[in-house]
Amino acid sequence: MAHSLKIFCCLFFFFLFSTLSIIPLSNQLEQHPLDSLTPNEFIRVQAIVNQSHPTTTNDITFQYIGLNEPDKQALISWLQNHRTTPITAPPPRQAFVIARINHQTHELVVDLSYDNIVSDNIHHGFGYPLLTFQEQNGASQLVFKHAPFLAALNKRGLKVEEVICETFALGWFGETKQNGRVVKVMCYYLDGTVNLYMRPIEAITVTVDLEAMNITHFRDRLVVPVPKAAGTDYRESEQKAPFGPELKGITVVQPDGPSFIIDGSRVSSNK
Repeated sequence: MAHSLKIFCCLFFFFLFSTLSIIPLSNQLEQHPLDSLTPNEFIRVQAIVNQSHPTTTNDITFQYIGLNEPDKQALISWLQNHRTTPITAPPPRQAFVIARINHQTHELVVDLSYDNIVSDNIHHGFGYPLLTFQEQNGASQLVFKHAPFLAALNKRGLKVEEVICETFALGWFGETKQNGRVVKVMCYYLDGTVNLYMRPIEAITVTVDLEAMNITHFRDRLVVPVPKAAGTDYRESEQKAPFGPELKGITVVQPDGPSFIIDGSRVSSNK
């Protein structure tokens, strides 16, 4: 449970900061055709895709959802007409989606004007879409139930509760060597530091098949000493001279208000 919590916290903050970039910064009076999808639109897209595949035998996972930008000429025409006739209807609002459905990668275009799927193509090329947080967390937790891995930690004299594992893509080995969705699990040791990347547990190789969610390969080649924790904690509270003194505060203000206006993704001068 401790391992899951640590990993979840890291992934949560990454997701939070990534998501903030797609949420409108203010209440928009009018939606521009190139504005990012809103949180409500994300929910609608997921509902439309889920409803279109009611017979799926496994959970549908969404690797990517983003705006499917309108045709350039249609956008230019709308912009020109909009200046003189503000009530001109904008181009259809669509989303581009990459999802895993029944162990296949689907590339979909969803029309938000009619709440339907315009196209649904199954990807047959090489490579595979982004990993989800659930997949990464599930794969990294498998090693803690794998007896050979626990034995390898014991051989090194490491505490299981101080070990954190993460997943990484295997890399590209040529088009003839595609073997499904497989990741490599690499582990690190805390025990006296929060800078886990300074204390890798070397020479242990673990690969996981994300579709079957099981360990497909394990190898413990040799014992490499884990670097010491001393001097690896980067937090300000742990720093000592000459890494100081603390910076003095600074304040930047515009007493008459900002010189710009932010409306969704648009920035204009506030004259």
